[in-house]
Amino acid sequence: MQGKARTVAMTTQPKTAPKTKRSKTVTLKDNQTDQSWSFPVLEGATGPDVVDIRKFYSETGMFTYDPGFTSTGSCDSKITYIDGGKGILLHRGYPIEDLAEKCNFEEVAYLMLNGELPNSSQKRQFEHDITYHSMLHEQFHNFYSGFRRDGHPMAIMCGVVGALSAFYHDSLDINNPEHRMVSSYRLIAKMPTIAAWAFKYSLGQPFIYPRNDLGYAENFLHMMFATPCESYKVSPTLAKAMDRILILHADHEQNASTSTVRLAGSSGANPFACIAAGIASLWGPAHGGANEAVLTMLNEIGNKNHIPEFVKRAKDKDDPFRLMGFGHRVYKNYDPRARIMSRPCHEVLEELGIKNNPLLDIAMELERIALEDDYFIEKKLYPNVDFYSGIIFQAMGIPVTMFTALFALARTTGWIAQWQEMIGDPLQKIGRPRQLYTGETKRKFLTLEQRT
Repeated sequence: MQGKARTVAMTTQPKTAPKTKRSKTVTLKDNQTDQSWSFPVLEGATGPDVVDIRKFYSETGMFTYDPGFTSTGSCDSKITYIDGGKGILLHRGYPIEDLAEKCNFEEVAYLMLNGELPNSSQKRQFEHDITYHSMLHEQFHNFYSGFRRDGHPMAIMCGVVGALSAFYHDSLDINNPEHRMVSSYRLIAKMPTIAAWAFKYSLGQPFIYPRNDLGYAENFLHMMFATPCESYKVSPTLAKAMDRILILHADHEQNASTSTVRLAGSSGANPFACIAAGIASLWGPAHGGANEAVLTMLNEIGNKNHIPEFVKRAKDKDDPFRLMGFGHRVYKNYDPRARIMSRPCHEVLEELGIKNNPLLDIAMELERIALEDDYFIEKKLYPNVDFYSGIIFQAMGIPVTMFTALFALARTTGWIAQWQEMIGDPLQKIGRPRQLYTGETKRKFLTLEQRT
């Protein structure tokens, strides 16, 4: 694309000046007309500064061009902070390591929604409220039966979550804080039931209802694997691993699905529709399908003896093959979530007595190589959270088609928190990205007879 060349110069206040939100400006100068415009630079609590370009078009007559919005901040948020270079992930200021090791998923959900960790009484009340919203309306039995048995669980979840708005009319007023809270609780509470029933439906097994005496992760596993034929007790090791997976996937800043939820919500859509939109975005293989890709890769390798060949191919820049589950688009260091998941992964394998599973043998050998091989260390291609979660799901007997559904189950909490924050933001406007038009300019219309 050709256009007028532009030069940008940044000026800042002296370091001794008091730090304010507008202590710096960016000056854009048109070197063809000598016009110049200055825009304030806003400073967050931490992380990169941002140029405030809200008046860019009105002052310059131009738009900015940023495919994928990779250099554009669409909002300000107090929920999640990521420093990919240093491998830092904070939720409401708390390191993910502390939350995963010292909290359960319900505590993290409360933190996301309310900004603070709950005390004992708040925790008990929140867990009670979530538990008693976990049942689905009985008519959803009929709704599920409308899908083919081999329908993808994400297709079912998109439909069912969107349909919640047809059943719960009493909490659709987004301008009513009480309605927003009830809808938020319902979504967080019902998502495990929705996901587990999608799995049961694909098997042709009876739906298992949620139990009020079980915790969040434990209840989900019970609905996934119990049957009416005999009692089923969830392993504490598996429940703890699932709880950590949910925590580690709860939110990840302004990714594609979170941005989709915010964009849908900016139009005033009800929360059930917004979360259904997020599920649809997450379904894409470039976003939520990474742990599925790990299992696909392991199947392609097929045997431990083939690993050296595939590692060699991964190092060849001219070979399109890539090792999935290593490295991360955001983290240019060790994914902090992967560090946390490594130990539970091995605990689950030990608990289940899995010693001779070919795919898991390949995965463990790849993990060893990635942590020891100079090439992987230099390129910072460490195992990421998708690598370990895929292995755990495989070991638990969860089919690959359910992997992204479990991601959606965990991420619902983050989506809801982001949606709530957006609704309460007085600066929020309906999303309306601009474009660089490269099509035909105005043309003369030809009648059908004139077209040859």
